[in-house]
Amino acid sequence: MDRFRESETVLHVQDLSITYKTRKGAMPVVRNLSFAIRRGESLGLVGESGCGKSTAALACMAYLAPNAFVPNGRILFEGENLLEKNEPHLQHIRGNRIAMVYQDPMATLNPVLTIKEQMLEVLTTHQLMLEKQAHAWCLEMLRKVNMPDPEEVLERYPHQISGGQQQRIVIAMALLCNPSLLIMDEPTTALDVTIAATVLDLIQALRQEFNSAILYISHNLGVVARVCDRVAVMYAGELAELAPVNDLFLQPLHPYTKSLLRCVPTLQAGKDMLQLSPIPGQVPMLDDLPAGCIFEPRCGYSDNARCREARPEFENAYTQRMVRCFRWQESFHGAPRSIEEEAEAAQPEMVRALNSRDTLLKLSHLRTDYVQKAGWLKKLVTRQGDRRVKAVEDVSFDLRPGSIIGVVGESGCGKTSLAKTVAGLVAPSGGTIEFLGLDVTRVVEKRDPGVLRELQMVFQNPDSTLNPTQTVRQIIARPLHVCKTVPASEIDQEVRRLLKAVKLNEHYLERRPHQLSGGEKQRVAIARAFASRPQLVICDEPVSSLDVSVQSSVLNTLLKIQELYGTSLIFISHDLSVVRYLCDYILVMYLGKVVEFGPSDKIFQPPYHPYTEALLSAVPVPDPTAQQQRIRLHGPMPSVLNPPSGCRFHTRCPRKAGKELCEKCEPSPQDAGDGLVIYCHMPVETLEQVKPVTHE
Repeated sequence: MDRFRESETVLHVQDLSITYKTRKGAMPVVRNLSFAIRRGESLGLVGESGCGKSTAALACMAYLAPNAFVPNGRILFEGENLLEKNEPHLQHIRGNRIAMVYQDPMATLNPVLTIKEQMLEVLTTHQLMLEKQAHAWCLEMLRKVNMPDPEEVLERYPHQISGGQQQRIVIAMALLCNPSLLIMDEPTTALDVTIAATVLDLIQALRQEFNSAILYISHNLGVVARVCDRVAVMYAGELAELAPVNDLFLQPLHPYTKSLLRCVPTLQAGKDMLQLSPIPGQVPMLDDLPAGCIFEPRCGYSDNARCREARPEFENAYTQRMVRCFRWQESFHGAPRSIEEEAEAAQPEMVRALNSRDTLLKLSHLRTDYVQKAGWLKKLVTRQGDRRVKAVEDVSFDLRPGSIIGVVGESGCGKTSLAKTVAGLVAPSGGTIEFLGLDVTRVVEKRDPGVLRELQMVFQNPDSTLNPTQTVRQIIARPLHVCKTVPASEIDQEVRRLLKAVKLNEHYLERRPHQLSGGEKQRVAIARAFASRPQLVICDEPVSSLDVSVQSSVLNTLLKIQELYGTSLIFISHDLSVVRYLCDYILVMYLGKVVEFGPSDKIFQPPYHPYTEALLSAVPVPDPTAQQQRIRLHGPMPSVLNPPSGCRFHTRCPRKAGKELCEKCEPSPQDAGDGLVIYCHMPVETLEQVKPVTHE
C-alpha cells in the first residue's frame, strides 16, 4: 500500500478485523482487510453474498452493530482513525465528509417528508446554510443529476416519483456537502437497464466534477468494469485479490476471481456457445472456516496438501497487484477440475418425453386492461370517470414445447402483466390463450385443475409467495403432496434433491423464510415451482436478487430441467445478458406493445428496433476494453393512461424516421428474415446499416 501518498489518500483501511458476538461465540466477519482509495478514484468491492462487503462498507462509516467489535486494525479517513472518534464527531463526518448511497432509495428517503424538506435538512444541519441559500443549492444539485422539473420535484413526496428519480435524489443528497468519500452499495441493482446506465453515467460525471473517492459495492461485474479504476475481490471476510480493473478482468490471478468471471453471461454468446460454470459449494460458515486456504474446498485448481493445511498471505504480485494464493504465479490454463457433487446436484430421476404438440402455448391478440377507479369526489371536481390502463395490447406469439422465450423491456412496459395474464392471475380483456390445446382465456379459479399442475410461476419477490409459518421442507413438499409428483415415501428425498439443485444444503430444511436471505428465499421459491415438474414455468425476474455464482447455478438448473423434462419457460428479466444466454426467442415490449420478436441470436445483432438498440447499449459489459455504442433514452416513459399516438416509442426514439409518420401512424410488422419481426417505420434495409452495439 506504500504506493499511495498519504496526502492523496482519502480512505486507508489497515489490517481491519470485525467480529460479532453471537450465541455460538465469536464470529469473525472481516479479517485483516487492507485497501486504500485516493481522491478522485473509484474502487470496486465484489464477491458473493456473505463475503463481508456491506459490513466493510458500514465499518468505513463507523456504523457497527452493537454486538460488533474491532479486535485489530484502523480506518483512516483523511488521516484520522474513525474508530477512535466519539459519536458527536462521527455525526459531523457522516453525511458531510462521508456519504452513502444504499441499494434501496426508500431506505434513505423519509416517506412523510417532501424532497425539499429532506434535502434542506442536510445543508442546514451540516453546512449551517440559510434556507434560501440551501434551496438554491438543492435546485442546482438536482440539475446536476439531470432531474427534470427540479422545482416541481422538490415539492413532491418520495412515492410520487419513479425509482430512478428516487435514486438520483439520494445521489444528489449524498453530494450536497461535497463529501470526500462516497460509498455506494448496489445503487443500480433495482433499476431498469436504461435508467441504470444513466445513473452510472451520472456517477462518472460527478466523480470527475467533485473529485470524490468512491467505494463501489456490487455483484454485477459489468457495472464494476464500467465505473471502477481498481477492484478488490472479497471472499469469506478476506481480500482474495486487488488489482487495476483492466488487469483483473483480462488476467485474473486468484482462482476465485477466475471462477466469478466464468459465471457471467455475455451479450455475444447463448447457451449453445457458452457454458456457465457456477462455483461448487457455498461460502463457508464464518465460525467453521477451513484450516488452510479458505477457498480450497471450492477451488478447481487445488491439487496439493499445502492449500489444505496452510493459509496463504495477501502478498504483492505484479505492479499495483496483490493476491492471496500459493499458486498465483502459475497460469491456470484450461478449465478447473470438475467436482462431482455439483455435476450431480440437478440430475432428476425421471425423464418425461417432450409434448407431441407443435405448440404448447399460443397467444392471439391478447389484451389486458386495468380499470383505475375514480372516487366520487374526483368525479365531482374533475368531471372525469374511471380510466382504463392498457397494460398489454395486441400481443401474439407461439411457444413450442421445450423452448424458452424471454420477455424484456423497462418497468411499466407490460412484462409482468403479460405473465400474470398467462398464469391466470389477471383476467384478459381480449384475445385468446391456448395451453396444451385447451382454451384457458380465463382466471385461474375457472381453469381445469389439471392445467394448474402444468403451469407454475416464480415471482420476483419471494416474500409475497412463501408461507412465513412453514419450514423450507414443508414449502417444497406441499406441491409434491398435492400433485403426487412422486410416491409419498420418496417425498423427503425429492425435497432434498430439489434443495440441492438450487445450491442449498440440508441445514436449510427446518428454517423458515425469516431465517433466509433474499437470495435464499428466491432459491426456495424456484425449487417449489419445479416440484410438480410442470410443462410451463413463468419466471418473473427469478435471478435478479442472486449473486453471479448462484445465478449461474440456477440458470444451469433451469436448462437441465428444460432438457430432461421438456419444460418450457417464459423468462422475464431486465438483464439482457441473462436473457441472451438462456432464451431461444425474445419478445421486446414497450408500453404494452411488442416492438420486436425473434430468435435470440437475431435480436442481438442488426437490424435492431431503435428501442432494442438502446436497451443493448445500456447493458454493462464485464470487459473494460469493450467498445460500446452510447445510446441513451431521454425523458420518462409516457403514462400508460395516455400513451402517445402513432408509434408509442416516438417520444423517446433517437432514430425517429419521420415526425408526422411516427406520431400519427402505428408501425406495421416488418419481416427481417429468419423469424425476426420488427415494428418500426424505418425500412429493414436502413436498420441493417446500424453498427453493432458492442464490440468486444
